[in-house]
This record gives sequence, structure tokens and C-alpha cells, in this order.
Amino acid sequence: MTSTLSDTVNVENAAGIGSRVTGFLRRRPGTAIAGAFVLLLIVMAVFAPMIAPYDPYAQEVVDRLQPPSSAHWLGTDDYGRDVLSRLIYGARISLQASVQAVALALVLGLPLGVIAGYRGSWVNSVLTRIMDALMSAPSLVLAITIVAVLGTGITNAMLAVGLVMAPRFFRVARATTMDVRGDTYIEASIALGCSTFRVIGRHILPNVMPPVVLVISVSLGTAVAAEASLSFLGLGAAPPAASWGAMLSTAASNMQLAPHLVWPPGVMIFLTVLAFTYLGDGVRRALTRSRNGSN
Repeated sequence: MTSTLSDTVNVENAAGIGSRVTGFLRRRPGTAIAGAFVLLLIVMAVFAPMIAPYDPYAQEVVDRLQPPSSAHWLGTDDYGRDVLSRLIYGARISLQASVQAVALALVLGLPLGVIAGYRGSWVNSVLTRIMDALMSAPSLVLAITIVAVLGTGITNAMLAVGLVMAPRFFRVARATTMDVRGDTYIEASIALGCSTFRVIGRHILPNVMPPVVLVISVSLGTAVAAEASLSFLGLGAAPPAASWGAMLSTAASNMQLAPHLVWPPGVMIFLTVLAFTYLGDGVRRALTRSRNGSN
């Protein structure tokens, strides 16, 4: 009897969550479209070998710089490689690179921001000055400098991008922590003898996460653009990797002979950045509404 009642409650809760999610997506179709596009990118990245019509690295020099046709829907590049296949494989490189960069920025920025906001005093001053120093330098120039020191390659490039983006997470986490640390329920938890880790994990992080989720999503799009920029300059993915930035570089070198080559990677970079931005804003609104509703 108890098991049946518990199953019924779980089904009702799941149905309620599903209806709230459906209602939210109906109110914000832009978020739904952005989520669908990001899901499509993930599918492309995971199943690229099965989706791509050709080997993205196979060269057919006799077919170089061909315009779009029934054989090659988006044409071929200067080595005769299928542009559509390289575009699909490029999704794998872009998503992997962006996740690496944002994960590093999150690991560095979030805990330091929470610590600075919660402890205050000299800890806050020192950490804030370090992050301000990172933010004072132009991000792309700083990333190029780091790559020049560590060496070219996608891993080093994303390490540089992650270090550059860490102050974003630090500032958001620090500001939110400072905003909530004086609330009554946090002071009551401290008075009851709760440890610092419990106060941070139980009360501060739930308040910090909604704006951080937005920063994560926007930063994923920024990391995609940064990876493309570094690859365009020859500091990112090494040839013959199918990177969208490298494809743009190839298109720029052959602009007069094959101007159509610039559109596929350029449009994909633009749509990916836009999708991550819309998705992050939608997720933040959903988390904020859910938390406000529960309170």
C-alpha cells in the first residue's frame, strides 16, 4: 500500500515537473529553439562518423574549390575536402574545446569567488586584485600570449581561454555571495554552529548557481568564438583538424576564387554563440522562478 502511494506521488511529481517545463518552453520559444540547436550540435559531435557523408580529411585535389552541388552540398575546400563533412566534425572540436575552457574557468573562478565573498577582509582584497589584473588585459591578446608561451594546440588554446574567462565566474560568485551572506537565515545557521562548508554548500551555492548557470552558457558560446579565433590565427587546432576557425582561415585565403566557403563556418559560429546565450538566459529564468516558487 505504501509502495503504491509512493509510486503515485512520484508520477504526479514527474507530471508536474513536465507540465512546468512544457509551459516554460511555450512561453519562451526562443529558449526551446536554442536548446534544440544545441542538442543538434551534440548529436552532430557524437555521431559525426555516421552523419558525415565523406571523410573530412580525404583530399581530392582535382575537385578543389567546387561550388555546392548534389555530390558536395556545401562544396569543397582548397584540398578538395567535403565542406559539409568538415563542418560536422568541426562541431565536435568546438564543443569539446568550449567545455574544456569553461570547466577550467568554473573550477578556478567559482570557489575563489565564493571564498572571497564569504570571508571578506584581506582575502577578498587579494583575490579581487588578482582577478582584476587578469581582466585588465585584452582577453584575446592574453590568450595569444599564453598560447605563445605554452605552444600551439587545442588543449593549450583552451587552457588560455579558460584562464581568461575565470574572472567572470569569480565576479559573479563573489557578488552573489556578498549579497546573501548577511541574510537572517545564514546568520542563524552560523549561530547554530553550522560549519563554513555546510553554510556555503547548503545556503550560499543554491543562490549563486542561477547567475553562474547563465555565465556558463554565455561562456560556452564565447569559448566557441575564442577557439575559432585562435584556430583562424593558426594557434588553435592543428591542421588538418576540421575546426570552424581553420575553415574560415581557408575561406579567407580563397575569397576571390570561392566566396561561398566563408558562409558555412561563419553561420555555424554565429548560431552557436546565439544559441548558448538564449539557452543560458532561459535556464537562469527557470531556476530563479523555481527557487522563488519553492520559497
